[in-house]
Amino acid sequence: MSLVKKFATVASGTLMSRVLGFTREMLMAAALGTGPVADAFYAAFQFPNTFRRLFAEGAFNTAFVPLFAKEIEAGGIDGARRFSEEVFGVLFSVLIALTIVMELAMPLLVRTIIAPGFAGDPQKYGLTVALATIMFPYLMCMSLAAMMAGMLNSLRRYFAAAIAPVFLNVILIAVLGHAWYKGADGLSVGYAMAWGVMAAGVVQLAIVWIAARHAGISIGFKRPRLTPNVKRLLWLALPAAITGGITQINTLIGTAIASTQASAVSSLALADRVYQLPLGVVGIAVAIVLLPELSRALKAGNLVEAASLQNRSVEFTLFLTLPAAAALLAISEPIVRLLYERGEFAASGATSTVSAILAIFGLGLPAFVLIKAFTPGYFAREDTKTPMVFAAISVAVNIATALMLFPRMGAPGIAVASAIAGWVNALMLLAVLVRRGHWGHDAPLMRRIPRLVLSSALMGGALYGGAIWLAPWLASSAPVLSQATALALLCGAGALLYFVLAFATGGTDIAMIRRNIRRGQAAAASMEE
Repeated sequence: MSLVKKFATVASGTLMSRVLGFTREMLMAAALGTGPVADAFYAAFQFPNTFRRLFAEGAFNTAFVPLFAKEIEAGGIDGARRFSEEVFGVLFSVLIALTIVMELAMPLLVRTIIAPGFAGDPQKYGLTVALATIMFPYLMCMSLAAMMAGMLNSLRRYFAAAIAPVFLNVILIAVLGHAWYKGADGLSVGYAMAWGVMAAGVVQLAIVWIAARHAGISIGFKRPRLTPNVKRLLWLALPAAITGGITQINTLIGTAIASTQASAVSSLALADRVYQLPLGVVGIAVAIVLLPELSRALKAGNLVEAASLQNRSVEFTLFLTLPAAAALLAISEPIVRLLYERGEFAASGATSTVSAILAIFGLGLPAFVLIKAFTPGYFAREDTKTPMVFAAISVAVNIATALMLFPRMGAPGIAVASAIAGWVNALMLLAVLVRRGHWGHDAPLMRRIPRLVLSSALMGGALYGGAIWLAPWLASSAPVLSQATALALLCGAGALLYFVLAFATGGTDIAMIRRNIRRGQAAAASMEE
């Protein structure tokens, strides 16, 4: 299977999850708007979700995967299973203890970390504590699920791990649909959503657990012991968790700062949902596929293949994310209006704020996707410390900038801080890879980048002009069907223009794509023989 096809396999599951996520957010915006219940739910859900991405996705897709792949090469499936059981025993025990401590400390955590701005509003503060208490066990389910997903990815079985997150949105959409049918009030919707999150965690864990058993990895519980393998994992996992979750750390910080202003938390969350579509579909797919592939190439001493994997991954991410960033910048308001402007959201008049946040997020999109393409270059060499240092610098930049801009700009100031921090992190990662000789000069890539930037800029200008021309059909007063049709035509024409420009300017070419696919197929065939 070629690198492009592997990206597509993971991206398809992520795309399905993100599309359903849009549906969920549209229903939530209509039911709750950007009011106090929405603020409380988003703040409460952000806490376990951040831990999940830090210690689950971050640690296990960066530290666990290379070690698991090494065990497969050294001891086969049986060796990999023994290693997994050692890790599972420690992970399960730590998660049980962490969950108990966090549940007991939740009132303090909400007041000091999650949403300190809610402390002055007893009703919103109490609701946030209650919702966070219900949802926090979701972390335990998803951390164990991330371990199973890491094993599946190492075994080149990507789909089950990619499709499992879809069920979070399926369950929450069902909860919202039932609440609408019953005519539930906002408070009841908030509690029902919290229990839905908890149920979704159990379902996702069950999916990847069953898939791992079918792949030949059946894990039994062993008494937790700090074996040499586990110690090595922990040594790599902590910095990897921080580095892999840099976007979520910045989001958590932004949520805490935004909690001092009414509706800011939910406005950021609604904009983030749209921005997560290209970030998730491209960035997560690249990170998940590139790390095990790069680890194998380096362990085999194939430096030429490793360099090609890195350069082609960057080329792939820029080819898709630069036009996405231009589109978010040019037509954020029509997108937000179509997705959210109904029910309680329309009544709150939050369209302009959410669209401004989304446009700014678009400026940071290429940086955050590039971070996911650059970090495997460190993790595959078992260097997790350097990216952690850069992540810490990025967080410091984010905090300082957000605190400076938020009083003057409100929630959009937090988006500006996040985008700046992302670019600082991406540039530091690239600079050190180049300095160490781990990122070789690639002439085709250097030629294509400015041409892709030009193509994206021209497309963005065309989208902006097209939005002005189609303004009567994109206005708030226009029927939803007219808005959807006009936006679809605008996006379709923009995509067509971008592809024509990218091929015409030499930003990409069919022959290059075909050559990469053939090389990937030949490499995959040789490994399978």
